[in-house]
Parts: sequence; structure tokens; C-alpha cells
Amino acid sequence: MKTKFNTMIAAATAALMATTSLAYAEPSAELVAAAEAEGMLTTIALPHDWCGYGEVIEGFKKKYPKITVNELNPDAGSADEIEAIKANKDNKGPQAPDVIDVGLAFGPQAKADGLLQPYKVSTWDEIPDNIKDPEGHWYADYYGVMAFFVNKDLVANSPKDWADLLKPEYSGQVALAGDPRASNQAILAVLAAGLAKGAKSGKEAGQAGLEYFAEMNKAGNFVPVIGKSGTLAQGSTPIVIAWDYNALSWRDTLNDNPPTDVVVPDTGVLAGVYVQGISAYAPHPNAAKLWMEYLYSDEGQLAWLKGYCHPARFNAMVKAGKIPQELLDKLPPAASYEKAYFPTLEEVDANKEAVVGEWDKVVGANVQ
Repeated sequence: MKTKFNTMIAAATAALMATTSLAYAEPSAELVAAAEAEGMLTTIALPHDWCGYGEVIEGFKKKYPKITVNELNPDAGSADEIEAIKANKDNKGPQAPDVIDVGLAFGPQAKADGLLQPYKVSTWDEIPDNIKDPEGHWYADYYGVMAFFVNKDLVANSPKDWADLLKPEYSGQVALAGDPRASNQAILAVLAAGLAKGAKSGKEAGQAGLEYFAEMNKAGNFVPVIGKSGTLAQGSTPIVIAWDYNALSWRDTLNDNPPTDVVVPDTGVLAGVYVQGISAYAPHPNAAKLWMEYLYSDEGQLAWLKGYCHPARFNAMVKAGKIPQELLDKLPPAASYEKAYFPTLEEVDANKEAVVGEWDKVVGANVQ
């Protein structure tokens, strides 16, 4: 498996240039029939305002009305998803997830633990090699960059960079969009903060990020509440550190009530990749495969992009002219992403170990 992400976009583009066919084939009648016979798909940790998942789920249900989508714990983190598979190995009931959508670091570990079964979707060749398991146990679905979501009614001056968040004017205002002991989004926010301090990506940046949040907590700027659109609108977390696609989706949902900013910081611009996988113990394995086929179809990929996530097949679809210009126009300008850093899997793992293991000791804020 290729693991170097620094040249991911270039490598992906080169790989996609060699692709001879960009046509999406409909799933086989046999797969559809087998999935419909199972009658259910159990998902987990898919909030409807995350990455356009509301539209994704509705699109799948409309296309396959004979399959009920059972949604477990929409606000769960990546670690919770893995634990849900482990806890339900012998359970074929509605609490056993069929599929997971987790941060990059969790995919290979889940494979190593025997928790995932391999499956390659029909558009497999259009997923860049360096963001998928060669055997098909996990594969990238989308990526975004870390950003600041700001309530302009309560924050006079929107922060432009990580260092700004330590200023006295942001006292009691800054929150993470997850618990950094379990949420991939929050774990990588710590890495981004460490990169902004000039630390080397991986354990070093993770430790620097912990020190950064310890300083923020000591200054009284950090709010130990999981931030989201509702807490921002209510004023309990006026600034939320989150993936850009979450922030942009929240902005649209709030519809200028209150007015908001979505800021990609000047430094520490971190790109994060999420991956899909099918549980090795999936009660509905055929429905799970059909779900994956839908996610990686043109329709599924465009639904993610409408949710402001850059899907795995983005470059291939642009090359094939499959993305409407009006949709491209709604995305942040490319210049905001030019400095984005794609950490290697080893760096992500090293950061995760540092953050999860040391958050309580170094920062001491019980996020919930």
C-alpha cells in the first residue's frame, strides 16, 4: 500500500489520466436482488449535515425502496464505530453496523483486527491507489481541510490563523467538533494546530498540538463542549474547529441566522481523508455492497460534493466533465487549499497515539 500523501493530488491525477473508462456500471441484478432480500442496511455515525449524508441516504432509499436504512448513533466518532463492530460480532440484530465511515487511521487498524471484509466497487480503478487498501478492505471516500466556523454576531473579528485563537478576545469561545480522545475530526484538529506551530507532522506535531490546546485551556479560551451548528448558533461555542465541509454545510443550514464565517487558516492547513469499509460481521453484507456501489457511483459522489466534501473520484469526474459548473462554483477557492498538507498514514497513527494517550494529562479538559 502506498502511504505517502504529500503528493496525493499529483499522483491521483496521474493515475486517473491513465484510466481508460470513466463509465459507471449499474450494480448487477443479482446483487440488487440479494440486497433487497436482506431488506435492511445498518449505518452508524452518519449525521445528515455531515458531508451531504442526508441527501446521500435519501438518494439510496429512493433508488432501493425495498431496503430500510437503519441509522445508528449519528453523532458517534470513528472509535465508537469500531467498538460497535467488536461489541456486535455475534449479534445479527439492528445494533450491528453493516458499514462504517471512519478516519484514515482507523481503516488499516480495523483490517488488522479482522473487522472488515474486502469488496471492490465497480469504479475501483478511479479511486487513487494511495488512498485505498489494495485488497479492498477500506477505501477513501472524501477529504476536506480543517477550518474555523465563526458566529459573527458574537465574534467581532474572525480569527485568521491558529495563533489568533489564543488571544484574550476569544475567551470562552473556542471548541472542537468532537472529543479528541475518540473523534477523528478532533484528533486531527490537534495535529493541524501542531503543524501551525512548525512541528513535524506525526508524534511531534501531536505533542505540539496538545501543548497548544493546553495553553488555550489555561487561558480560558477553550470550551470543553462538542461544537456543532446548534451550539454555535446558541452561543455556547461561538468558534468551532471543524472540517471545512461541515462548516460550510452548517453555514447553509443556519442561512445567515446568525451570520457566520468559514475560515481556512493561513497556516496548519491540514487535509483529512475518511474511508469506507464493510464489517466482517455485517448482518446484511449484500446491502452493504450495494450501499458502497451507490456511494462510489456518479450520483453518490456528486451528493458528497454537494455537501462540500471532495469525493475520491473527484479528479476523474472533473476530467470526464461530470461535475456541474454551478456546483464547482459553490466550493471554496482553490487558493485556500494550495498549502494543504496530506499526512501519511504513519503520521496520522503517531499523532492519534499521542493525542488519545496524552489529552487528559496535558490538556485536562473533559470534552463532552
